[in-house]
Amino acid sequence: MKREQLIQIRRELHRIPELGFKEIKTQAYLLEFIEKLPQKHITVETWKTGIFVYIAGTHPQKTIGYRADIDGLPLTEKTGYDFTSEHHGQMHACGHDFHMTIALAALEELAQRPAENNILFLFQPAEEGPGGAEPMLASLPMKRWKPDTIFALHIAPELPVGTVSSKSGLLFANTSELFIDLKGKGGHAAYPHHTKDMVVAASSLVIQLQQIVARRVDPLDSAVITVGKITGGTVQNIIAEEGRLEGTIRTMSPEAMKEVKQEIEKITRGIEIANDCEVSIDYGANYYQVFNDEASVIRFSRLVQEEGYTFKQANAAMTGEDFGYMLRDIPGFMFWLGVDSEAGLHHSELKPKEDALFVGAEIVKKTLYQL
Repeated sequence: MKREQLIQIRRELHRIPELGFKEIKTQAYLLEFIEKLPQKHITVETWKTGIFVYIAGTHPQKTIGYRADIDGLPLTEKTGYDFTSEHHGQMHACGHDFHMTIALAALEELAQRPAENNILFLFQPAEEGPGGAEPMLASLPMKRWKPDTIFALHIAPELPVGTVSSKSGLLFANTSELFIDLKGKGGHAAYPHHTKDMVVAASSLVIQLQQIVARRVDPLDSAVITVGKITGGTVQNIIAEEGRLEGTIRTMSPEAMKEVKQEIEKITRGIEIANDCEVSIDYGANYYQVFNDEASVIRFSRLVQEEGYTFKQANAAMTGEDFGYMLRDIPGFMFWLGVDSEAGLHHSELKPKEDALFVGAEIVKKTLYQL
């Protein structure tokens, strides 16, 4: 696929970002592209708003899987592109337009010239939420064509074009959303003794949550608890009857995630007693860690350098990625693709360099043919 076509596809996909399990236009666009490919060696099945494409190998000894996520984010775009999002309040601010374009370029090549091994492309919905990898892994097409190894990429704004990065072992953290609702008794600001103030309770809870990482998590492990939003009350002279905290938990091990949640539940029970209120917890979407297979990463790094690109050893990050569920079940890896953007991921001004599309396509094709 020529650079001009890669850029055109990316821009067309960039215009139509859609949220998790609502990727109707995106799925239709992908299917239209796939239907124009030679059909002799491929089998296509849809799953919810996602797509499986299976390509039979010429002399298969295994099946190699490649995942591309397809959803956008609930964010108003401010890039100034002349191909800006046509969907108000939605944007491809995490590079999934790049991910899909690179996958389509590799798919086009494989459909015309099948590899020795079987190849399974997974166009996965809902990576940003509520999580599409885990249910897709349990789907019938996945069970029928389950890969022996699988890999995926993610754009990296901080890396230059031509550089990719990965590491064996832990790459991305375990993550969990956190929503805590508090229910007390409202009343007049002049009579606090007749009320159960949920602004005070929520404030105390925020402080106590920060003590979990400082005093409950092994210092040789890592964890983050961030409360990003607090709501409560209606006006300055009414004591709040309800309060709500919204945040996220990140840990470097599944064990630490379990411990953090246990501590949160202990603290909230104490808040209930101390403030004579009701507290409920919802952990929302939970993503399992991305843990890369060492042998796969070593082989991949050699392939990258054989293509003339730069391989950089990555550091583990507190980033969340539901591809971790697939790697928990299937050996493989994820890697960062440098796209050289001043604005970072999940930013309204993210502008990845389009030259990275060609780099990504070449690396993915090489890996699918030789992994």
